[in-house]
Amino acid sequence: MSFDGFMMHAMTEELNQMLVNGRVTKVQHPYTYDLILTVRANRQNYKWLLSAHPTYARVQTTTIPYVNPEQPSNFCMTLRKHLEGAIIKSIRQQNNDRLMIIDFQKRDELGDQQILTLMVEVMGRHSNIILINEEMMIIDCIKHISPSQNTYRTLLPGGTYRFPPTPQTQHNPFTISNEALFEWLNQTNDLDSNMIQSHFEGFGKDTAKELAYRLNQTNERAQTWKTFMANFTTPKPTLTYKKRYDLTPFPYITLEGEQTFYPTLSALCDAYYGDKAERDRVQQQMGQMLQHLSHEKEKAIQKIPKLQKSLDDADNAEILRQKGELLTTFLYMIPKGESSVTLANYYDNDQPIEISLNPAYSPNKNAQKYFQRYQKLKKGVRKVQEQLEQTKQTIDYLDNLMSEIELATPLEMDAIKEELIASGYLKPKHKTKKHNVKSTPLHYISTDGTSILVGKNNLQNDQLTLRMAKKTDYWLHAKNIPGSHVIVQSNHPSDDTLLEAAEIAAYHSKYRYSAQVPVDCVQVKKIRKPNGTKPGFVIYEGQKTYFVTPDEKRILAKRKSL
Repeated sequence: MSFDGFMMHAMTEELNQMLVNGRVTKVQHPYTYDLILTVRANRQNYKWLLSAHPTYARVQTTTIPYVNPEQPSNFCMTLRKHLEGAIIKSIRQQNNDRLMIIDFQKRDELGDQQILTLMVEVMGRHSNIILINEEMMIIDCIKHISPSQNTYRTLLPGGTYRFPPTPQTQHNPFTISNEALFEWLNQTNDLDSNMIQSHFEGFGKDTAKELAYRLNQTNERAQTWKTFMANFTTPKPTLTYKKRYDLTPFPYITLEGEQTFYPTLSALCDAYYGDKAERDRVQQQMGQMLQHLSHEKEKAIQKIPKLQKSLDDADNAEILRQKGELLTTFLYMIPKGESSVTLANYYDNDQPIEISLNPAYSPNKNAQKYFQRYQKLKKGVRKVQEQLEQTKQTIDYLDNLMSEIELATPLEMDAIKEELIASGYLKPKHKTKKHNVKSTPLHYISTDGTSILVGKNNLQNDQLTLRMAKKTDYWLHAKNIPGSHVIVQSNHPSDDTLLEAAEIAAYHSKYRYSAQVPVDCVQVKKIRKPNGTKPGFVIYEGQKTYFVTPDEKRILAKRKSL
């Protein structure tokens, strides 16, 4: 289910109970389309998320931590000026549309009471958050819409706010009269979702399908309608999974699968949108860097055939040595000024071999030239082999970096940026106003109480494995797959703990959503890091390999904070 008018209706009811008469204590604008209002209400602090994201637009309270930029945006500064210290007077929905209207009361610079309103439009790529005054004048908005973008509805500071257009023929399903409802319900025997969506406001596809199914299963259509609408006032937030996740304010008969219930709609939204939105934010922040790393990887891949060709050419070095030896042995048989000579090759049963010569050189100097080329190729082999090994390590390292970025949360991005700077893939900023808190490994507790630590990036992987871990601890890593180092802090862990740690290692790898992920396990004392290798690269022997399928819910339930 999308965040349709009915989800907005249910969320408005929930937020009214939680936040009305609360005071705004802080305004934050952590990401381009997301706004966080910290509200003190009912002796609690709530983080109120207002999102105008093109894909994940919604309104909810949240417990997910957000990273604030070093410099607040102009929109954030405007809201801080007008809303910090304001009292929330009302939260209401415009009919059954995806528009939430939030009224704030605050004294202006002269001490007079004023009403300011946030219009939160949850409308896909047209979503917006707009601050207006009592005269409907736009003070500012999170997305500026110029006349060239929309001639009907310009959204710029100083302009007049106009409500989004809605079809005049649609009815509000919560306020339609009994007579009009009865007439409509009985005008046809077979109601479908398209008919419902065309006649009533706020119906998403899943909600219309659910109501149509229920209406067609009974003769008591009016009562079924009222019962269905009442469910949005007293919701039972439900997350349904069958091939995909669906969030609904209460269980839908038409959505089959495993159901998980949540205490509030906001908790449901955190569960449904949280990971999706986090991934999207990481892509926003690191999209260009991912492209850069992908380009660097492609260059390294293209370098391998050239290096391999150099090695293949070096295999011919022995022929050059043989030719030099033959020329030296048969100097007396080689006339000066010849461009080639054919000699019996005693390295190959005296088979004749033709040897090219430089007529300008003496036979002896031609022999020396062959020896010089031989020595040059032999010396080059070692360098080419080193370059080939370094190039392969670089490809593996870049795979790890890209995997880290894909699996990271916005809170972990600073640590990854530090690694990118240390590796030379990102230029450091000379001016840093914000002191970054030192990143720590993720911490899990196994069923029997054993601590399991997980590195968040390659620099932290090295720190965790080579410095923090004891020699008697156990180390795990997805086999031949980019992923995190995992340390079991025990010298005699149980088989169950090692299996749980293997699942955690598989989850923190590129194949976290795959089945039967191979994970190597070995004691830390058998790990070593060759000199000059990339961060996160280690070698080991004597490992045991587990094949596991990571279960996200079970794994996250074991996560603790250090």
